[in-house]
Amino acid sequence: MIEHRPFERLGGANHGWLNAKHHFSFGSYYDPSNMGWGPIRVWNDDEIAPNTGFPTHAHADMEIITYVRTGAITHKDSLGNQGRTEAGDVQVMSAGVGIRHSEYNLEPETTTIFQIWIEPRTRGGAPAWGARPFPKEDRAGRFITLASGLEADIDALPIRTDARVAGATIKAGERVDYALGAGRYAYLVAAAGTVEVNGVRLDARDGAAIRDVEVLSIKAREDAEVILVDAA
Repeated sequence: MIEHRPFERLGGANHGWLNAKHHFSFGSYYDPSNMGWGPIRVWNDDEIAPNTGFPTHAHADMEIITYVRTGAITHKDSLGNQGRTEAGDVQVMSAGVGIRHSEYNLEPETTTIFQIWIEPRTRGGAPAWGARPFPKEDRAGRFITLASGLEADIDALPIRTDARVAGATIKAGERVDYALGAGRYAYLVAAAGTVEVNGVRLDARDGAAIRDVEVLSIKAREDAEVILVDAA
C-alpha cells in the first residue's frame, strides 16, 4: 500500500516568520484520522524566515530528527550543547526525561527543514543531542542512513527507536531500490525533484505513506532527493 500525500493538500499554518506544512496532525492543524504513521508522529516541512526561530521550549519522550534542506539551523539546549547544522546535514535529539532547547535561523536567507518526530522505544532516559554532516555526493545513487536506532547502523546518528532515517540523491532516469520488508511502516518525502515510488508519482515535497511493501523502487523523473523513514 502506497498512499500519496500531495504537498498542496497538507495541513499547516503561516505564522509570518514560520510557514509550516504538516504531513500529520500537529499544532493548530488537528486531524484525528491522521495522527501519525506507525511510530512516526510528526513530519513538518518548515520555512523559517531570516533571524527568527523557535525560542526555548521543552520536549520529553520523543526522538526528534531535523534534516536541513536549505540554509542552516542553530541549536542551543539545557545540556549546554550548541551547534549549527547546514543544508544536507542532520541533527538529532533524544528528549528522554526532558530537555529545553531553541532553534534559530541566524542566516540572511530563509532556512527550510524537515523535522521528524518518532516515538521512542521506551519512555524516560537521559536526554541527548548530536549532529553531523552528510555530503550529498556520498548518497548519489544510493540510500545512506542518516539516523538510526537499529543495531547494524553503526555509522548513523543514534536515536532510541526501532527506526531508520535514510536519504538518497538520484539523477534523472536512474533508479534506487530500498528493501523495506513486510510489517514495517515507511514514510517517504521527495525533498527535491519528481520521483516515482513503485509507479506512484511524487512531486517535490509530496509524501507517501507506505505499508506492506517488500521493496521500494524509486525512479527519478528529474534530478531528485528523497528522505525516508523506515520504522517498526
